[in-house]
Amino acid sequence: MKLQRQVKLLIWSITGILAVVLLMSVFWFLAQEMTREDFDTSGQENGGQYQDSVAPVDFPPLDTATDLWTAQDLSRVSPSDKEKVEYGKALIANTATYLGPKGSVAQITNGMNCQNCHLQAGTQPYGVNFGSSWSLYPKSHSQQKGDESTEDLYMRVSSCFERSLNGIAPSKGSKEMQSILAYINFVGGNVAKGKKAKGSGIYEVPFLSRAADPNRGKLIYAKKCVSCHLENGAGQLAADGKSYQYPPLWGDHSYNEAAGMYRLSKFAGYVKANMPQGASFRSPLLSDEESWDLAAFVNSQPRPARKLNKSSLHISKKYFDDPFGPFADGFSEKQHKYGPFKPIQEKSKL
Repeated sequence: MKLQRQVKLLIWSITGILAVVLLMSVFWFLAQEMTREDFDTSGQENGGQYQDSVAPVDFPPLDTATDLWTAQDLSRVSPSDKEKVEYGKALIANTATYLGPKGSVAQITNGMNCQNCHLQAGTQPYGVNFGSSWSLYPKSHSQQKGDESTEDLYMRVSSCFERSLNGIAPSKGSKEMQSILAYINFVGGNVAKGKKAKGSGIYEVPFLSRAADPNRGKLIYAKKCVSCHLENGAGQLAADGKSYQYPPLWGDHSYNEAAGMYRLSKFAGYVKANMPQGASFRSPLLSDEESWDLAAFVNSQPRPARKLNKSSLHISKKYFDDPFGPFADGFSEKQHKYGPFKPIQEKSKL
């Protein structure tokens, strides 16, 4: 009898344990389903879940060279130029503090800093750096046959003020302009005249076989960009309330339609090598497709217009992704803005 009671007790104990395990499994399964439903609902509220265009992988580096350009160290500036060059760096890094809507010197820009595009005060590889500025300027531009113009570095910086900062450039003789030019010329002064520094400019993303898609780009933006630039693209001000920690990508305080970033190839190359936060040209986080589609979405959003001087460049000399007609190649304005770009570029070589 005693043995039978012990056996029954053992059976009941095992049965109880199995029941507890079964109940725990059911609760765990229900919790997972609820979590999945919450995630799906959240995705629907944000316009649908974004699916990566390629499987999540570590993308290969864009450049593995060990001899990319590095800026001259400011400790090497001559005593006579030290104050001017250091002020120039401060103006590049904190433009709005001095020249923004609440600037201490003048109120002539949209509140963005030059450094919002020219990363690390213009010294970062593939971050629109100044490595080739001193060496390649002045530049000659062929417009129409027998008609050439020359753009010097002052004109180039002025163009950035007028387009990317949607403002007014300081006068050529001003302390601010002279300091900016001194800084740019110094950091790139270690590159021989006529030579292009390795890692300067913007990375060239391979063309897609299709047009870039703003709708796909919107989903990418919602997943990978909203945390910094916000849903409305307005960016986020820095703690001082005068400049942007994360710049606006569209809207009244962003770059205007004449800026270089309004060209899809420039925006796509820039984000491919630098965005989102944590990316670099050695460790990119966006695929080529994502970069093009993101560029298409951002540049389809409203921003300040800029009256372009249509006579400044002959229509046969326009860039393949110049978004404004007329064009001499027969392709539409829409294709010049979103692509596919390969047919345009191939025709221009004929």
